[in-house]
Amino acid sequence: MQLLQLITFGLAVLGSPLFVVMAALALLSFHGAGVDPSVVIIEMSRLADTPLLLSLPLFILAGTVLSESKAPVRLLDLSNALLGWLPGGLAVIALVVCSVFTAFTGASGVTIFALGGLLFPAMIKDRYPEQFSLGLITTSGSLGLLFPPSLPLILYGVIAETRIDHLFLAGILPGLLMLILLGAYSIRKGAITRGPRPPLPAGETKRALRAAVWELPLPVIVLGGIYGGFFVVGEAAAVTALYVLIVELVVHRDLAPAKLPGIVVRSMALFGGIFVVLAASMASTSFLIDQEIPSRLFAIIREHISSKYTFLLLLNIFLLMVGCLLDIFSALVLVVPLIVPIAQGYGIDPVHLGIIFLTNLQIGYCTPPVGLDLFLASYRFERPIAELYTATLPFLGILLACLAIITYFPLLSLFLLGQFG
Repeated sequence: MQLLQLITFGLAVLGSPLFVVMAALALLSFHGAGVDPSVVIIEMSRLADTPLLLSLPLFILAGTVLSESKAPVRLLDLSNALLGWLPGGLAVIALVVCSVFTAFTGASGVTIFALGGLLFPAMIKDRYPEQFSLGLITTSGSLGLLFPPSLPLILYGVIAETRIDHLFLAGILPGLLMLILLGAYSIRKGAITRGPRPPLPAGETKRALRAAVWELPLPVIVLGGIYGGFFVVGEAAAVTALYVLIVELVVHRDLAPAKLPGIVVRSMALFGGIFVVLAASMASTSFLIDQEIPSRLFAIIREHISSKYTFLLLLNIFLLMVGCLLDIFSALVLVVPLIVPIAQGYGIDPVHLGIIFLTNLQIGYCTPPVGLDLFLASYRFERPIAELYTATLPFLGILLACLAIITYFPLLSLFLLGQFG
């Protein structure tokens, strides 16, 4: 038994896939507890019966199709036409477009690579300081993770057994808070550093609106369909995927039909990776619950920390570190099963906890020294990583202030849920 545990540890150190390590740990744990290891397979198969899991591959497909099309360019042109007159208008545009794009793709790396090449040269041409532009785009890469139909929100809901439509509502106001504060800073910075903006050519707003008119209904389809009572989450995902396919393949013809099989394969490969990690996680979580590990941890923590607010502070520090070291999907799978029962012991609402959790992981992506977005931006823009550390600090300070507000004012997350949930 000890030899098998050492082998599993060695596989983890050597970089074996996460699902292999987690499944091996589940098998070894149940075997050590005298339980038939076939229970691991039963727990894995139980995941396939989760109705809300259907929405995950469909939203992934919709996001992949959007990232492969010219939708980002059309959204950028429209935002420029509508908001470009503001001082710091292009910076606000970058925040809005990146957050919308990340909400649908669920991956900050895709946003940095897909939009960074468009936004960074445009901001430099518009006389924004290079440091400011680098920090803004790097930070914006993960800004939309709280907006529906964010894949991490769906994943948290599946793992924590929390209603996904409630999480969609809960993420809107905290996400808007971050957008507004970052936008205010960008407007102030833009008013100080850049000169007057030349007027747009006549009719540019109408042209941009006509070009992007087919992409604009996407948030309405998701939110309006679910909260208007027309769809459940899985049906909204199916309608969204079908709509995106029709718009990008038939209306705009950005993608040749011959490319569609490759896009579907990439999308389903991503979903397959998430699915097998989730399945292994379900087995590990069942073992933790059977052995009462969360309740034991809660008892230990409760001995030293009696205040809910102190617990939330330490939780934020811990999750920021997790966000730096792990990608968001691995962090959700590994940490959520342990944290949720402990947080509930302190009376923290699971929906509010989900928003706290994802806000921390979002900020962790751009937190020095090892935030993933810092390395992606360093590679994309060919800048030293130390330069990215300096560039992101002002934005990081604003995001940490937002995190404090989101953490200690749960009404911000739960207000819309109380009104419409």
